[in-house]
Amino acid sequence: MSRGRRRRERVLEQLTELRELPLGGPGQDFRDRLRADLLAGTVATRTLERAPAEAAATETPERAPARPAGRRRRPRRRRPLLSQLAAVGLVAAMMISSFATYRAVPGDSLYPLKRAAETTLVRLSSTDAERAARELDSAKTRAREVARLLGSAAEGPLVKKTLKDMEESTRAGISRLERAEPRSPKIKKFARDQEEAVKPMLPALDQEQLAQAEGYLDYIEGLAAPE
Repeated sequence: MSRGRRRRERVLEQLTELRELPLGGPGQDFRDRLRADLLAGTVATRTLERAPAEAAATETPERAPARPAGRRRRPRRRRPLLSQLAAVGLVAAMMISSFATYRAVPGDSLYPLKRAAETTLVRLSSTDAERAARELDSAKTRAREVARLLGSAAEGPLVKKTLKDMEESTRAGISRLERAEPRSPKIKKFARDQEEAVKPMLPALDQEQLAQAEGYLDYIEGLAAPE
């Protein structure tokens, strides 16, 4: 039996009881019970009427009604995933750019950046021995660049300029190393390595370039000569 039906039957019973009472009016017990029943019904009705409004006003995010199927919120995990993918892409781009810069030869668009990085490393070195090592590494790099330039369409002036840079880096590095580590075995080792790198290039050089390379070989042969 529903609550409304029970309430109606209770009211009918009270009306029947009231009709059967004497003309002097209902007694105090009846009035108390009627007042209690009416108050209970009124309070219940008001509570039922206020419940939806109060529930909406005090609704917390955890109890919020579900969104319609067509307006579902996107999963929050996509943002971290996109951020991770962006970070990986950035690192990959930096690695590719660094590799391309390292492989650049005179005439390439990235070559000035490569030389600037080498110069910065030399300037940031804290000791003469470290600066000398950087300068000698640059000289070895110039030798490899000359080997790669030979046979290319732009080898002419670029080879000459690179040979000159190689000799300048060699002299600067040797001078620093002799001050920092007199009679260092690193000098002879460097001279032997450079001799092995430069001599195979001689047949491919023109007359002017050959003169530069032979002058360089004479210089480093003196460094490798036994004392």
